Amino acid sequence: MKLTINEQILLLSILRLKDEAYGVKIREQVCEYTGKEVAFGTLYNNLDQLIKKGYAMSHKGEPTAVRGGKAKVYYHVTDEGIRALQEAKELQNKLWRGISELALIRNK
Repeated sequence: MKLTINEQILLLSILRLKDEAYGVKIREQVCEYTGKEVAFGTLYNNLDQLIKKGYAMSHKGEPTAVRGGKAKVYYHVTDEGIRALQEAKELQNKLWRGISELALIRNK
């Protein structure tokens, strides 16, 4: 289960938001952590891909008058998504093991 960095960012954003993980809030998190703007089309396409891969799931909330009777779609990370994140973290730890800040400065 290899996750791209974008998949990791999305899944971690969903985890951070807990029960408030819906499109607008997820986008805000992604923009805050990456410092980059993300189009809603790109965001929802990536969320759909995470669902297809079994790393996330979605459900509709209650319709609200504020949203013109539309319901928010909430996202959750699945057990498979958690395992994939754990594997990604382990890989990052392995890759960085033995690399010191001194080595990074020396190579500039």
